[in-house]
Amino acid sequence: MSESFSAGENPNLYLVGFMGTGKTTLGRRVAHALGYAFLDSDFEIEKKAGMKISDIFAKFGEPEFRKMEREFIETGVPPCGCVIACGGGLVCSEGMPELIRSKGICVALFSSAEEIYARVCNNKTRPLLNVENPLERIVELLNKRTPYYLKSGIAITAGKDLDSTELHIRRVYFDEIKRRKKDSLHVK
Repeated sequence: MSESFSAGENPNLYLVGFMGTGKTTLGRRVAHALGYAFLDSDFEIEKKAGMKISDIFAKFGEPEFRKMEREFIETGVPPCGCVIACGGGLVCSEGMPELIRSKGICVALFSSAEEIYARVCNNKTRPLLNVENPLERIVELLNKRTPYYLKSGIAITAGKDLDSTELHIRRVYFDEIKRRKKDSLHVK
């Protein structure tokens, strides 16, 4: 794995994973604990576009939205000191896992399809779940997206205990910083 970022002591932390795995909630908590800024890719894209994600999907389609996500990662994120909650499909196209890894440290959050469904079933703002059988759609999308999540970062389970999951994310983040520092010393 060749990460090329050079963000000093506080590289960005990117949280990826399926909708409903807690990226935003946990991202805010981790950012607060680290004293970092928090960014949510969906919110930042909505702000820039002047419309909701569901409206972007309806008006321009998913491919255009994915282009907006890539642009956000390439140009809309400060180089360090941030926790970024990425949209559920952000890393699910060619080159995106590598792009994320080049920008910082990435943690991929995982939950079961049933847990995800329980968390998002009443949320009507999820354009990919506006289907007859949302649980079936979650399983289908999880199967398709999991390889991208695994290529993007260090995988952890996002359980119901937010405190434990938050601590686990921070531990993984600091362990990865140490590993990269150690690796960089061996390269020189």
